[in-house]
Amino acid sequence: MTNTKTSQTWVLTLFALGVFMAALDNGIISAALTTINSSFNVEANWGAWGVTLYTLGLAISVPIVGKLSDRYGRKKLFIVEIALFGLGSLLVALSPNFTFYLISRFIQAMGGGGIFIIGTSYVVSTLPAEKQGKALGLLGGMNGVAAVLGPNIGSVILDLTGSWHWLFLINVPIAIFLVIMGFLKLEETKDAAPGKLDMTGTVLLSIAILGIMYGLTNIEGINFFSSLIEPTVYPYLLAGIIVLVILYFYETRLERRGGDPILPVALMRQPTYLLTLLLGLLSGAMLAAMIFIPAFSEQVLGIKSEHAGYWMTPLALAAGIGAAVGGILVDKRGPVLAVLFSGLVAAIGFFLFPTWIDAKWQFVIASVIGGVGMGVLLGAPLNILATEKLEANKGTALASLSLIRTIGMTIAPTIYAGFIARGFSEIPSLFKNDFQGILQQNVQQANLSEQATAELAQVGSQFAAGGQFSEEQMMTVVQNIQDPTLKEVILNSVNEVTVMAAQNGYGGLFYSAVIIAICIFALGLILKPIRKKSLEI
Repeated sequence: MTNTKTSQTWVLTLFALGVFMAALDNGIISAALTTINSSFNVEANWGAWGVTLYTLGLAISVPIVGKLSDRYGRKKLFIVEIALFGLGSLLVALSPNFTFYLISRFIQAMGGGGIFIIGTSYVVSTLPAEKQGKALGLLGGMNGVAAVLGPNIGSVILDLTGSWHWLFLINVPIAIFLVIMGFLKLEETKDAAPGKLDMTGTVLLSIAILGIMYGLTNIEGINFFSSLIEPTVYPYLLAGIIVLVILYFYETRLERRGGDPILPVALMRQPTYLLTLLLGLLSGAMLAAMIFIPAFSEQVLGIKSEHAGYWMTPLALAAGIGAAVGGILVDKRGPVLAVLFSGLVAAIGFFLFPTWIDAKWQFVIASVIGGVGMGVLLGAPLNILATEKLEANKGTALASLSLIRTIGMTIAPTIYAGFIARGFSEIPSLFKNDFQGILQQNVQQANLSEQATAELAQVGSQFAAGGQFSEEQMMTVVQNIQDPTLKEVILNSVNEVTVMAAQNGYGGLFYSAVIIAICIFALGLILKPIRKKSLEI
């Protein structure tokens, strides 16, 4: 009994560390993008390819690794993935030029993409049902917390070492440790697979994912619908969708012939699994709202930019706690209740952002509530729903769910950014319609001297025309004001207008997240009788 418990502890430790390492790397680079771009002497638009290629690599590797782990063994694939990730990290750190750096990032992504899938499928294949929820909650919590804390940890490493190379070199000893302990502590698990590996399906699926994901990354938030017809968007989306349709018919035919398709076409005919995929898409879109928390704290609450990332900590810790709570809920009451709880709590948390937050302590409370709501959905509920009653192909089922969630996390930030950009585009009209009233109110509270009042009268006509020139031009006028008290009053008034624009933009973002959370709750209600019926069959 003790040996079994010790073995399970080692398994969870190895997978949790692997998941944390891979997920961390997706966010840690954001702290060093400017530095990396400078070291290779490339523009920001080219530097962004380091992130884009990593995202594409993750999306492509997930379904492939899920199928391979089912077929050839989860222990083997875990070791291969960790080794590939470690090798990619080393190559990134040693990159002599930008092209080599991009290739290395793709290799790194191909290694990191499958670690979470292998871990979750290993858990649902080896642990008893009553312990799966907590274990999946742990892995999900590690995945979410690492993604959120990535930028902060990246900043700390940069401050300590002064070099972006250490962001990747630090992965190498961890990867070596995981490979060695994986050999020693993991037991092999795999499913019986008929026929040969579906190479045609694998190639078609990779092409479809590449086209769809690349098209999605080029969509512009503020011009969402018009950007859909741009040559960098619609041809790739269209090609990806066409290839996906071809793949579906090919996989259906292969399944009828007794083959082993990489796409889980049989599962996609099951209502429970289809609803779970839809929940995965929505959960990805909801999780993407976390990306904008630091910017919200900076632009609405006035927190300094160098400290804004640290204000992700309450949400990150709450998400980790929520993932653990979700696992316990799944073990005690089932996955559907966890989904309902997640949707309800997340909706409350996100609703507080645009309607209640005026101070930092309110921001912390709203972050904790929203974080717990999101965290519950990170680990156990959807993974259990995706693999219930499956004797085989659990890795494939989980991989499809992860891919759908990734698509949600890719689409949503573009839409969210559009709300923010639209909010800031209202600044000229806000200056024209609201600035005078705000300034007058602040002047009355400031008790200006006669000299300051006279100076205000001199520039009053310019401020009255605030909607006719840019914020930069207005700031130039402000800098020429001599009286320090008057200057402070006007700067505060300008800042209030900017905050109003930010609140309008982020309001659209968070209201959208509320709607998504409500949809998750509604899908949970729909799923409850459908799941009950499927379990009785």
